[in-house]
Amino acid sequence: MSVRAGIVVTGTEVLTGRITDQNGPWLSEELLELGVDVAHITICGDRPGDLTAQLRFLAEQQVDLIVTSGGLGPTADDLTVATVAEFCGRELLLDPALEEHIAAIIQRWRGVGFDVDSGPTRTGIRKQALVPVGAAPVPPTGTAPGVVIPAAAGVPTIVVLPGPPGELQAMWPTAISTAAVADVLSRADDLRQATIRAYGLLEAELAETLRSAETAVPDFDRLEITTCLRRGELDMVTRFAAADAPVYDALLELLVEHHGRQIFSTDGSTIDDQLVTALGGRLISTAESCTGGLVAARLTDRPGSSAYVMGGVVSYSNDAKSDLLDVPAELIATHGAVSVEVAAAMAEGALTRFGTDVAVSTTGVAGPGGGTETKPVGTVCFGVALRDRPTVTVTRRFPGDRERVRSLTTTAALHLVVRSLAATTSALEER
Repeated sequence: MSVRAGIVVTGTEVLTGRITDQNGPWLSEELLELGVDVAHITICGDRPGDLTAQLRFLAEQQVDLIVTSGGLGPTADDLTVATVAEFCGRELLLDPALEEHIAAIIQRWRGVGFDVDSGPTRTGIRKQALVPVGAAPVPPTGTAPGVVIPAAAGVPTIVVLPGPPGELQAMWPTAISTAAVADVLSRADDLRQATIRAYGLLEAELAETLRSAETAVPDFDRLEITTCLRRGELDMVTRFAAADAPVYDALLELLVEHHGRQIFSTDGSTIDDQLVTALGGRLISTAESCTGGLVAARLTDRPGSSAYVMGGVVSYSNDAKSDLLDVPAELIATHGAVSVEVAAAMAEGALTRFGTDVAVSTTGVAGPGGGTETKPVGTVCFGVALRDRPTVTVTRRFPGDRERVRSLTTTAALHLVVRSLAATTSALEER
C-alpha cells in the first residue's frame, strides 16, 4: 500500500469500555475509500504521556497520516491539541477568529441572555481556540474545533478531531480537504474492498480453500484477506489495488466453485439486506420465545422497516403462546413448547393476528438450564408461515452459552425466511 495511516482514539471512558469506540472503525472505512491503508488503531486514556507514546509509535512505523479523536473540550483533561503540538514541536497560539466563532456557537445554544464573557466560559473558549503554529483549524460542528498539522521533520501529517461521532463525521470532509491532507491523499492508490459472506461454512474449510488458492490463483499474494466469524456467518474481506481486480475475480470464481451452497453474498450485502429484497413488498411479523424479541429487533434495526414489519409477539410462557398466538394448549402438552409443531402454530398465529404475508417463529432452550436428553440446551425449533403456502419448520442445535445461542438463533431465523421466500418465488416461476 502506497499510503498508510494510524488512528488514535483517546478517552479513558473508551479505554475502560464505558463507551464503545465508533470513531476508529468509521475512520478506517473512510480512509480505505480514499485509498489509504490503516495500519493501526490504538486507544489510550486522557493522559498526555500515553498519547505521546502512541504518536511516537505511529511515527516510528512511518505512517503518512495520523488521525486522533477526542480530548478537545474546554475542561482540564482535554489535552489532545496541546499534547500533539508539543509532540510536533509547535507553539500554540490563540486564533481570534476561531475564538469568536466558538463564542457565537455557545451564544446561539445558550440564548441571548447568556454571558459568554464570564470567566470560566471565556477561559474554555480560548483554550479551544488555541491552534499550533502552521496548522489549519477545522471549524467545529459542536464547540470543539479540530486542527490539521502538516508533516515535518519525521512527523507525519496529523489530523486532530473531536470525540463525539456526529461532530467528527461532520468535520471530516473539511479536514480531508485541507492542503496537508490532500497532499497525502494525492499519493494514495486506487484501493478496492470486496466482501464475501457465507452461512454454514466452517473457518477451517475456508482456510483450506485459501491455501489451495495460493497456487491455483496467479499473483494471489497481491490480495490482502481477512476473515471474521460473526453471529454465525463467515465474512471474508479482501483488499486489493484496482489493477489487481482480475486476481480477485479468479479467487472469487474458485470460492464459488468450492462453497457456492454456503456463500449467500458476493457483493457485500447482508442477510438483512437480502431479506428486505426477498420480501418484495410483502409484510412480515414475528413470534418469539427463546430469542425474546431479538428477531424483531434485528428486523427493525433498519430505517424504514415500518413499511414491512407489522409487529411481533414475545410469547415466553405457554399461556402467552395460547392466548396471544392461538397455539392450542393440547398441542403444547402433547409435543412440548420446544417442538416443530408448536413453532409452526406460533408462526401461523402471528401470520393471522398481524395479517401479514410472512411470519417467523422461534422456540427453544437457550440455557444454561432447561435442557433434556432429547432436547438439550441449544435446541431451537423454527417456523416460517407463508400466506397460501405450506409452513416450513426446522430444528437446529446451536453451541455456546445463552447469549451465543440466542444470537445464532436470530441469524438462522433471517436465513430461513430468505430461503423460504426464495423457494416460494422459484415455485411460482415454474408454474
